[in-house]
Amino acid sequence: MSNSMPSYLGKLRSAFSSLTRLLDSLQPLAALLARLYIAKVFFMSGLTKLSDWGTTVALFTDEYKVPFLSPAVAAMLGTAGELVLPVLLLVGLAARLSALGLFVVNAVAVISLSEIAPAAMQQHLLWGCLLAALSIYGPGRWSADAQLDKKQL
Repeated sequence: MSNSMPSYLGKLRSAFSSLTRLLDSLQPLAALLARLYIAKVFFMSGLTKLSDWGTTVALFTDEYKVPFLSPAVAAMLGTAGELVLPVLLLVGLAARLSALGLFVVNAVAVISLSEIAPAAMQQHLLWGCLLAALSIYGPGRWSADAQLDKKQL
């Protein structure tokens, strides 16, 4: 029995190593899909705000109680962030900074709302987790940042 145990552990270790290599090879795709999803969510939100500016300013006046900023300034900064940062994130240019910026936009939205539905809170938590992961781990090999880093070496 002791002879079969090292053989079994070796096979298990080999299988685990193969699985790890497979998952590692999927990291660039996973990062790209996360960037694509987050970029779409925030960019579409920015377009919605831009399409009816009066309602947007009213929302920042009545719903989003952003401290230290007038509703008009908060609306302008929030909308600009939701339009510019997702494009940078999608391309993967200054991606960590863009992800951090969108993380702040997401956090301010959650904090400033007086009430938030549980389903909406779950979405914000998902977005926050994806943005935190992109900030910490970076945008992946399939990004402008990675290509620029490669050229500098």
